[in-house]
Amino acid sequence: MDVVRNFLARYEQTREEEMSLEEYLELCRKDRMAYATAAERMLAAIGEPEMIDTRHDSRLSRIFGNKVIRVYPAFKDFYGMEEPIEQVVSHFRHASQGLEEKKQILYLLGPVGGGKSSIAERLKQLMEQVPFYAIKGSPVNESPLGLFSNDEDGPLLEQQFGIPRRYTQRIMSPWAVKRLEEYGGDVRKFRVVKRYPSILKQVGVAKTEPGDENNQDISSLVGKVDIRKLESFAQDDTDAYSYSGGLCLANQGLLEFVEMFKAPIKVLHPLLTATQEGNFKGTEGFGAIPFDGIVMAHSNESEWKAFKNNKNNEAFLDRIYIVKVPYCLRVTEEVKIYDKLIRNSSLKDAVCAPGTLKMMAQFSVLTRLKEPENSSIFSKMLIYDGDNLKDTDPKAKSYQEYRDYAGVDEGMTGISTRFAFKILSKVFNFDSNEIAANPVHLMYVLEQQIEREQFPAETEQKYLAYIKEHLATRYAEFIGKEIQTAYLESYSEYGQNIFDRYVTYADFWIQDQEFRDTDTGEIFDRAALNAELEKIEKPAGLSNPKDFRNEIVNFVLRARANNGGKNPVWTSYEKLRTVIEKKMFSNTEDLLPVISFNAKASADEQKKHEDFVNRMVEKGYTHRQVRLLCEWYLRVRKSS
Repeated sequence: MDVVRNFLARYEQTREEEMSLEEYLELCRKDRMAYATAAERMLAAIGEPEMIDTRHDSRLSRIFGNKVIRVYPAFKDFYGMEEPIEQVVSHFRHASQGLEEKKQILYLLGPVGGGKSSIAERLKQLMEQVPFYAIKGSPVNESPLGLFSNDEDGPLLEQQFGIPRRYTQRIMSPWAVKRLEEYGGDVRKFRVVKRYPSILKQVGVAKTEPGDENNQDISSLVGKVDIRKLESFAQDDTDAYSYSGGLCLANQGLLEFVEMFKAPIKVLHPLLTATQEGNFKGTEGFGAIPFDGIVMAHSNESEWKAFKNNKNNEAFLDRIYIVKVPYCLRVTEEVKIYDKLIRNSSLKDAVCAPGTLKMMAQFSVLTRLKEPENSSIFSKMLIYDGDNLKDTDPKAKSYQEYRDYAGVDEGMTGISTRFAFKILSKVFNFDSNEIAANPVHLMYVLEQQIEREQFPAETEQKYLAYIKEHLATRYAEFIGKEIQTAYLESYSEYGQNIFDRYVTYADFWIQDQEFRDTDTGEIFDRAALNAELEKIEKPAGLSNPKDFRNEIVNFVLRARANNGGKNPVWTSYEKLRTVIEKKMFSNTEDLLPVISFNAKASADEQKKHEDFVNRMVEKGYTHRQVRLLCEWYLRVRKSS
């Protein structure tokens, strides 16, 4: 079986390889990864980024200001997190260069459900990909280079094997000191093993938690005496010690400290010396234990603020490299996050009506944005998503203006992705007859949940207003268009006819010439042409139709020149497309008998109704959803 063979091959590949110390030093001469630090191995696992020049993508150019951005394939499904990921990688890049970051704790700061733990999990998985070399039998996975003196052996190691001096600034563990004495100082008796970090085996990757806040016990970090061994060894003998602390297990690897600032400050002290000096003291009286790894912590903002505001923690604050991980503020990327969550659940085959995930994403992003000055928050959300609102909202500001006004903390509050996914779970299971989701049920479930959550009164009102004022009204427009396009079987042909007629009338009107219809022989003078043009323009409420007509005719004449003298497609010019759609959809009386689910007056009407429903199903709706959404749309139209 392929799966079993795969497993065996993978297991074989990660098995330990043993070698002598001389063989290890020879390997160092050929392969610098043999003595690489944890940060360098992490960087190798992350791999080279893809460089994306945002000038070639109009949406990205508006978001990233035409910059070239780095995207890392190792984090390809971390949507909308380019900045935090880049900062995390920068930390490893600088640490691997031997700069100050190698002595710092990588700290992910962000709101609940914002993706901190996901980044931490991915980093642990990446840590497993590149092997390291350690002294065989060492309980703390120490590097063989720690056996040598930096002052006396360092120059020789650099000269003979090309190992830079900064890699030999390590100390021997108390366990290795005792072994060296047993070997009579013969360092050749030490063997070296190639090991792969493993989350499951706790090799080079460990996780620690704060424990009881009243307990000052540091053994979860540094280990403690193994009581069973005290029969054979003295209490301060290195062989009586259990190297089970996070710093011991994660040497040459990655230590994750969950909710770090919930721990008492005394429990955190070993981290200071471990990161700054590359070693730490155990609970017993023997020498320091080496640590050459990465410490990564994460917690929520409230704990960080309390810790930061305490003046006693200044020494610690200076040793922390903060990466802010805010919520996603781009609707398109937020939709991709929901897509990923749904794909990994049994809902992946359930029908999700068009617009459902987008509506959930819009609501989530609206709650996370800071209210702008003199501009609509909905427009701000669209600008953050890379939309161009030049023609639709003259009050909308640029992306950078919104960001500057909002400040650095935008995205650190609002509803979490976790909350949004719980809402989606309820929406998919809302109808007892089918597992499917649609925006009307979503709005209902959201309103119910907002009331249940007992947010402060002001927040609750604001969230409900987002649903009623922004989401419901825009969804009514969207579903109206969906219904209309499904109703008009020859929708595009109808649109093209209106487009061609409008352009012809406008052209003759501008030239102040009469127009003769070749089919009917009817003659239109300037006043008649104006009346015909107004029939198309009025439903859209154009403020300056004369300028609009000139603009359209100029556009079409230019387009014809590049199109063999033919008119362009009616959807090619966004402004006129909107005008035509409003004209097409202004006369809804015709469609009422077709889209309503009441008994039909004739077989012809029934046939039209069935065709309409089938076309809606082709668009991605279930039969039950078509009925629900049509009834909702007709109700909303009546009340408006």
